[in-house]
Amino acid sequence: MAGDEQLVRIDGRRLRLTNLGKVLYPETGTTKGEVIDYYSRVAPALIPHVIGRPVTRKRWPDGVGTEADPGMVFFAKDLERGAPSWVRRMPIPHSTGTKEYPLVGDVPTLVYLAQVASLELHVPQWRFAPDGGRGPADRLVLDLDPGPGVGLQECALVAGWARTILQGMGLEPFPVTSGSKGIHLYTALPPGQSTEQASALANELARAIEADHPDLVVSSMKKAERHGKVLIDWSQNNGSKTTIAPYSLRGRAHPTVAAPRTWDELDDPGLRHLDFAEVLERLDDIGDPMAPLGFHAGGREAESGPLSAYIAKRSADRTPEPVPANPLGASPGDERPRFVVQEHHASRLHWDFRLEHGGVLVSWAVPRGVPHSSRRNNLAVMTEDHPMEYATFEGTIPAGEYGGGTVTIWDDGRYDLEKWRDDEIIATLEGRPGGPLGRVRLALIRTEGEGEKSSWLLHRMKTDADGRAQPDGLVVEPSAQADEPPPARAPRTGVSPDTGGSGAHRPVLAGTPVLGRAVTAPTAAELLPMLATSATPDLARTAARRWGDPAWVEMKWDGIRAVGAWDGERLRLYARSGNDITHRYPELTDVDAGLGAQPCVVDGELVALEPDGRPSFPLLQTRMNLERAGDIAREARRTPVRYYLFDALSHDGDDLADLPLRERRDVLEAVAAASVDAIAVPPVFDDVDAALETSAQLRLEGIVVKDPASPYLRGRRSEAWLKVKHTSTQEVVIAGIRPGKGARSGTFGSLLLGIPGANGLQYAGRVGTGFSDSMLATLMRTLTPLRTDENPLVGVPPADARDALWVRPELVGEVEYGEFTPAGILRHPRWRGLRPDKSPADVRREN
Repeated sequence: MAGDEQLVRIDGRRLRLTNLGKVLYPETGTTKGEVIDYYSRVAPALIPHVIGRPVTRKRWPDGVGTEADPGMVFFAKDLERGAPSWVRRMPIPHSTGTKEYPLVGDVPTLVYLAQVASLELHVPQWRFAPDGGRGPADRLVLDLDPGPGVGLQECALVAGWARTILQGMGLEPFPVTSGSKGIHLYTALPPGQSTEQASALANELARAIEADHPDLVVSSMKKAERHGKVLIDWSQNNGSKTTIAPYSLRGRAHPTVAAPRTWDELDDPGLRHLDFAEVLERLDDIGDPMAPLGFHAGGREAESGPLSAYIAKRSADRTPEPVPANPLGASPGDERPRFVVQEHHASRLHWDFRLEHGGVLVSWAVPRGVPHSSRRNNLAVMTEDHPMEYATFEGTIPAGEYGGGTVTIWDDGRYDLEKWRDDEIIATLEGRPGGPLGRVRLALIRTEGEGEKSSWLLHRMKTDADGRAQPDGLVVEPSAQADEPPPARAPRTGVSPDTGGSGAHRPVLAGTPVLGRAVTAPTAAELLPMLATSATPDLARTAARRWGDPAWVEMKWDGIRAVGAWDGERLRLYARSGNDITHRYPELTDVDAGLGAQPCVVDGELVALEPDGRPSFPLLQTRMNLERAGDIAREARRTPVRYYLFDALSHDGDDLADLPLRERRDVLEAVAAASVDAIAVPPVFDDVDAALETSAQLRLEGIVVKDPASPYLRGRRSEAWLKVKHTSTQEVVIAGIRPGKGARSGTFGSLLLGIPGANGLQYAGRVGTGFSDSMLATLMRTLTPLRTDENPLVGVPPADARDALWVRPELVGEVEYGEFTPAGILRHPRWRGLRPDKSPADVRREN
């Protein structure tokens, strides 16, 4: 239907798609949805040929029409006012004023252009220079255009003659059947050629071929001279001219494509233009014949030098990333050194932090980006040095390649260096005017390892270089259009919504139509969380290998489990026991949490953070047992909590439990895309050992390794989720107290603990350390009403039972410990806190 609409999330960008069923090619019935599908799938091949170049578009808002009734078409240079803010653009002055041209470097931008019916994409043979001006010509193009009486075969013949001349000059040409009439012939130019020089060279080539073959070739633009001949249009090398981009659709009666071809194909007497379906099939079979002419210079390698690791990890014919002009690094310039922070939507979202030093970009991967406050430190893992050319790189690295995913520039600029040592770097960075970073003094401190994969902390200094207090900055989050509502229904991987078109190709973009649905409260069964099984690092590694590569590893947060039920306006929170704990966390539940217009149920962990950003279970204890509104409000200001989400159980009435985890994660990220700051979806790691190391460095509780294909098993403990802790913790049932002495004479000396077993509540030892004075008093007030004369434990030694005061086994606590003795007694236990989210029936031995 023509009115269908979707909100989709593509590589971290949200985009509204409309009228997907509208037919844009009447003769074939090809719909807008199929056009969007084509551009999203051809993007890895198309982007290297257009990245960094201003895009001029030909738009057919109502479709191309028919020969008898062609559709309205217009050229679009300026990016329309309603374009998403994340679409990159660059200004070019014109006599009628400056126009903002779109730059295509990622899939979301291509999809947006297709959404506004930009069927044809045209680009010049130059790219923008780092200063924003027009760079030199890097390609030469010859447009072989058949006049009346000749066709594609004659163009192929002329292309062969041009190839011979170009190869004699040391230039390798690549043919493209234009999708319209003729053939385009591209070749790379040596560095430093102006567009005027390129145009003059193309003119000389055309005239030389015309001189050798005057009966078939013409280089004059006069139409009267073109009958029965092939025009070699050399003028498109002019800096103000553009040519249809390789892999662009054509606005013809059929959805043909400007398709790169092999020279063997040009020898085929049946040579013809290809449509978009054939181009997609060819890409699957043979890849891009024009790949060596992409964004890069063509496959140089170096076995030594600072960029050897960068070069060894990349193949120039498979990735649009720049190949360094000098494998030993660039020569130092006179200006202040550069920096760039790139947002990298790879298998896991992170930010790449790069500082120019020694002719290269020294680089770190920062999972959480630049810290917004001096009160927190963010992990930074050093990666290989990158070439200076990478400072302006944006694009999509194909899936399966090293670092596969979309790279965009978050901010860049210059910096003033204060200190550069092997283990410490201090610098003041100055980003783009109006950019997210501003001016900030940062420190990088190495904590472990050396060179690539070494671990560092990225710290925002409290003061600037002059000793003045440095204000907090913006919280780092994925780029998104701030004024756009979150998706109405979350995407599901591999689900292709019906666009109403009649063609064979339908868009495989995630998303579903916006639908209204009555809100119903989740049942108690829907709120039961899935539970993880304890494991050792070796068991976790083995399981991760069995489940596939890469691994799926999440941080284990030192908080309490909470299932969140969102009704479209308010979030309610439920403990693992099923108790409603909404009232205890007003900073999450008395605000618009920003989880979208549709109801959903999510799973996560409530955590309280220390000033350095580390989750603290003892700190959370100050919030867990409060009931009075005044106490809650006061403590909420003093100890705010965050809600870290890691799963989605339902959305808009759809039960997601049977979907694999990787698909539920897609839903979760879409749901939380516009959530408040206190709600976050932490990143997933793809390596067990790296995650363990990171968790230890950040002093977290441990990790959880999950099977990405696993369903969500409500209320069940599963070996599809394996938790690995750095320190051993054990949930216990409080069964008694031993009276205190001395300073503790008014409270208790220790608690007697039990763990449910086959024969009842099995004695597990005593804990007498880890209590604050306030916790001692709180526990005494809580346990006194539970006093009983009956011993609820099995197997208590007489010495421990002699002066015990028994309590009904209704409260659950948590302790740290060294190990279990052979008799099942906790060795060196230390109190961590009460677990009101757990019931005694939930407690089991964790070893």
